[in-house]
Amino acid sequence: MSDIPEGLKYSREHEWVRVEGDAAILGITDYAQSHLGDVVYVELPEVGVKLKQNGALGVVESVKAASDVYAPVSGEVLERNAKVIESPELVNRAPYGEGWLLRVKLADPAELPSLLDAAGYRDHTADG
Repeated sequence: MSDIPEGLKYSREHEWVRVEGDAAILGITDYAQSHLGDVVYVELPEVGVKLKQNGALGVVESVKAASDVYAPVSGEVLERNAKVIESPELVNRAPYGEGWLLRVKLADPAELPSLLDAAGYRDHTADG
């Protein structure tokens, strides 16, 4: 059973969002990292890049496959997690902690209700 913390928002593509004021921290879920296997490379956009909800924001490569990561919300990249670029295995070890990917300035907080809460994400991942 994957770890699905309460208080976060989740996309159907297995990304999570933690809102902090007018910014949001983004990452991939425990479910996603467990299905990817050992993450060996993370490619993230530069600071200042504007992301569109559901648009590609980067790539996570594992020993099994490379997977696009999608932006669960629109916003401007404020910070990239340099630790995860240097040590991609943090995505596996702590997907909701040190393994976060980006901090973005939210462009449209009205997008948040379109995301799943923990119970909805648990239902979404129960099928597969």
